[in-house]
Amino acid sequence: MNNEFFLALEELEKKQGIPVEVMLKKTEEALLKACQKEYGGKNAAGQYSEPRIEINIDREKHDIKAFLVKTVVNEIDDPVTQILLADAREHNKRISVGKEIRTEIKTKNLHRISAKAARDVIIQGIREAEKENARREFENKQEEIITATVVRIDRDTKDAELNTDNGILVLPAAEQIPGEDLSVGMKIKVYFRKVNRRDRADVRISRTDTGFVKCLFKLQVPEIEAGTVVIKNIAREAGSRTKISVYSTDETVEAVGSCVGPKGMRIAAILDDLAGEKVDIVDYSEDMAEYVRAALAPANIVSVDMLEERSAHVVVSPDQLSLAIGKEGQNARLAAKLTSCKVDIKTE
Repeated sequence: MNNEFFLALEELEKKQGIPVEVMLKKTEEALLKACQKEYGGKNAAGQYSEPRIEINIDREKHDIKAFLVKTVVNEIDDPVTQILLADAREHNKRISVGKEIRTEIKTKNLHRISAKAARDVIIQGIREAEKENARREFENKQEEIITATVVRIDRDTKDAELNTDNGILVLPAAEQIPGEDLSVGMKIKVYFRKVNRRDRADVRISRTDTGFVKCLFKLQVPEIEAGTVVIKNIAREAGSRTKISVYSTDETVEAVGSCVGPKGMRIAAILDDLAGEKVDIVDYSEDMAEYVRAALAPANIVSVDMLEERSAHVVVSPDQLSLAIGKEGQNARLAAKLTSCKVDIKTE
């Protein structure tokens, strides 16, 4: 069994990247616990006494040995940790009272204990390796998008379980686009919001985060990926509308046009991934009045006066008022969020 066990650990190191020494340390700890449980007992006072166990692992010889260590005495108070002198001298004729004697645990018992411990260690090692590899893989994808397949939807919570290349992840109902009807077998894109470095369970994915929209634009617009077009701000009410401001670092490249793409192909692909959510792409400007004007699109603005650094007085014609404010104030609300300005809209 020992030889097979060592070969299994070496194979595990090759395939999973877990060092043999790490696994042997775990094996030693597991054997120690198992032997202590096996050989523990009560002393003369009726209290539980833990045995002293030594584990010797020889990697070169592929050998594992365990020893029970007892103190030699004339009268036994604790049979778990003590041995009579007469019994001890059957193993070592020169031993004396007060000395310690190491008795090898019988091969049959050790094999039974070590077989289970070895199996548990290997299983635990594989799980930890998978967990670590997955965590590392997920960590590399932080603030990125992946495509996953819906494999289950919880009937009560509406949380969706997604199958990815690195295992199953849960997309909470709160992170799903409102109004979106997910179904088993559907392929969707998800955004990695956060990955806790210590726990695979703390992998947070989303379809409502503004980062999701930003990544979709990076995927579809090469100029953004290259840095020629830059996303300045995003304001979003998931499932309904998003406003995104962009600017170009190259005079020959038109920022909004690049995002829309030839015949609107780029923005169409983005809208497909947003389940029909509307997206307004506007030009960013250092001139706050111009920026507010652009942010209120698609309304036509008569004038914008900056009353304070972050307060804009906007004038529109009567027929543009409802468009500027938007349904339930959404257009004005998103424009204010996009520009970080207080926006006050009035008619002429």
